[in-house]
Amino acid sequence: MAKPRELRRRIKSVESTRKITRTMELVATSKLKRAQDRVLATRPYAAALAEVIGDLYTPAWAERFPLLRQPRGAVRRAALVLITSNRGLAGAFNANLIREARRHLEQLERAGSAVDLHVVGKKGIGYFRFAKRPMESQRTDIGDKPTAAQAAELVDPLMKQFETGVVDAVDVIFAQFKSAISTPPTLLRILPLAPPDAARREPARATNYLLQPSAEAILEQLLPLYVRNQLYRALVETAAAFQGAQRTAMKNATDNAGDILDVLRRTYNRARQAQITQELAEIVGGAEALQG
Repeated sequence: MAKPRELRRRIKSVESTRKITRTMELVATSKLKRAQDRVLATRPYAAALAEVIGDLYTPAWAERFPLLRQPRGAVRRAALVLITSNRGLAGAFNANLIREARRHLEQLERAGSAVDLHVVGKKGIGYFRFAKRPMESQRTDIGDKPTAAQAAELVDPLMKQFETGVVDAVDVIFAQFKSAISTPPTLLRILPLAPPDAARREPARATNYLLQPSAEAILEQLLPLYVRNQLYRALVETAAAFQGAQRTAMKNATDNAGDILDVLRRTYNRARQAQITQELAEIVGGAEALQG
């Protein structure tokens, strides 16, 4: 059994750790609420953009707008954007995203496609540096509050590469925010833009648009805006998912520290009781020796 002094030292160490994890849990909870509000605010706008594009879409537009042009045959070269976090202490959050990126990379390369890897976040960059995997671009300046301008900086060069035929597809791997405890890694192909699914549209809904100046001019502005919004949503959802994963990890760490403290305190009390009993026995034995 450990000595009481050693147990006291371990108890103080665990108590300090629990204070830190509890504080981090509270901070993540506060940030999660704001991040969740940003996620919910982006979804109606994205749905409205998709609805308008779906109403204006015709097969003829796919030949006139490069962003709608589907690849003919196999994908020769693809761009993969992986979004991770800059910080850890979030359980398997980043590991799951990196695992999904590796799986998709291997799938594309087995199909004969060359892949340009673009990584957002220190955790993803650190892993692929260690794996000695070349990266086309790296971003570590996107924090807990991504902006539409940052999303445009990321995706505009990729849109130009797609329009000029340098790449045939652009995929994004991010953490989809379903709830604070459900943030699965998700693969989303943002280019080429998929044509709307006629089966999912409401046939009874009559749409009457007054188009000014023309449908072509409107789509020319809406299509890049929709692509930027897709990447912006991925950044926002990953930021919210990270806060949820960190809160869950820190809560588990705090609960585990509490369980360890209970065990250490019981062990300390038993050790202290045994020490006191031994001291009393020595005192009684000494007194009897003096009397004898």
